[in-house]
Amino acid sequence: MTAPKTVDAPYEPPRIFGPSYRTASLGILLVVTLIAFEGMSIGAVMPAASADLNALNLYGMSFSAFLIAGLFANVAAGLWSDRRGHAVPFLLGVALFVVGMVLAGAAWSKEVFIVARAVQGLGGGFAVVAIYVMIARVYAPEARPKIFAALSTAWVLPALVGPGVGGLIAETVGWRWVFYGIVPLVIPALVMLLPALRGGGSEVSAGGTGPRSRPLPMTLAALATAVGAGALLYGADRLHTDPVPGGIVTAVGLAALAAALPRLLPPKALRFGQGLPTTIMMRGVLSAAFFGVNAFIPLVLQKELGFSLTEAGVALTIGALGWSSGSHLQARREWDRPRLVRFGAFAVTAGILLTPLALIPGLTGWIMAFAWMLAGLGMGVSMSSVSITTMRQSPDAEQGANSAAIQVVDTLGSSLTIGFGGVLVNLIGHDDIATGYTAIVAMTAVVGALGVAVAGRMRDAS
Repeated sequence: MTAPKTVDAPYEPPRIFGPSYRTASLGILLVVTLIAFEGMSIGAVMPAASADLNALNLYGMSFSAFLIAGLFANVAAGLWSDRRGHAVPFLLGVALFVVGMVLAGAAWSKEVFIVARAVQGLGGGFAVVAIYVMIARVYAPEARPKIFAALSTAWVLPALVGPGVGGLIAETVGWRWVFYGIVPLVIPALVMLLPALRGGGSEVSAGGTGPRSRPLPMTLAALATAVGAGALLYGADRLHTDPVPGGIVTAVGLAALAAALPRLLPPKALRFGQGLPTTIMMRGVLSAAFFGVNAFIPLVLQKELGFSLTEAGVALTIGALGWSSGSHLQARREWDRPRLVRFGAFAVTAGILLTPLALIPGLTGWIMAFAWMLAGLGMGVSMSSVSITTMRQSPDAEQGANSAAIQVVDTLGSSLTIGFGGVLVNLIGHDDIATGYTAIVAMTAVVGALGVAVAGRMRDAS
């Protein structure tokens, strides 16, 4: 008698909101949304906070404090995750973020507020890197494109509603409640993430054995990188008013970065070596090109084209929608990731080059918004692809270090082009924003073209 043939059940790829991952996915997305909402809404409440704390220069300093502290935390969290698992750095990050929220809400002076922003940066830096490691160790490889797409949405939603909601809260119950209001929402996120924190690779590990696994040298390099970035940004901001002191501080910042940054990245990263080194550097290249222009679009729309604050915000929202669409597009099937990143870099560069068309007399300024939708689409397909490829190319013992590396180059890339873009605007003059913006477009388009040229080097050496 012949045994009946068995019919294999059809394969169903894991769903990030299926039974296996539902609570972890919801917890991760809630934490990222809260961090992103704070980052997106801070700009809307800064005028009120500045007036209340009698500090007109509070805006720039608050972002610098968050950036520098986050840079240091990225590296520390990567080291910790590789050696001791992702649970403790994640919990520490969330705790520091909450403390920073409470301290900012209660701030009685500008100095306390700046300290609060630094504590928030530490918390956000620890939590985000730990989340990347958590994804690598908890989610199956075929589920990672979907969770990274969802993470992009978690950043986009606050970009759409954060400034408006933050401004409304500041005008009704006071700017301090923008910070206080986030704190209670952290509790359900932690409850949902408890299973992922208890298992999935959070156990103690021996860590890596390479140079990026040594705690003391890496901590010192992270500190030098953070100080160098802060000095470079501060010096660049001073160049147009105090050229000599600003130039000296800028040179010191560059020297610190040149000495320390290579220690935080894989070997040959700054030379775009084949495979992982280029994969990580692409994150910085893409961020430098996109955010170097993104920061100045509202300025051009308002000063040169007569847009209102609301209309300028809508223009950036259109770009955010492009980003979200690109993120979900890359998750729909398996792609040749280097080729997809090259397409994304091309779309970012094309979007950058199309935005100045809005400055041509007789053409509508909304051209800039739809050009930015193209650039956002490029970022959506590229950034998730870089993260997925980084995790695939990383040994288990180096997932934390490489997650930290992509956050470091991401932060540095965007902050440097934004900083130098501000220098160009100040040097050319505030009465000629259009010319300054055109110079920024030229600078960032070169960066974008570099991304198109080197994206193929993301492939592992054969």
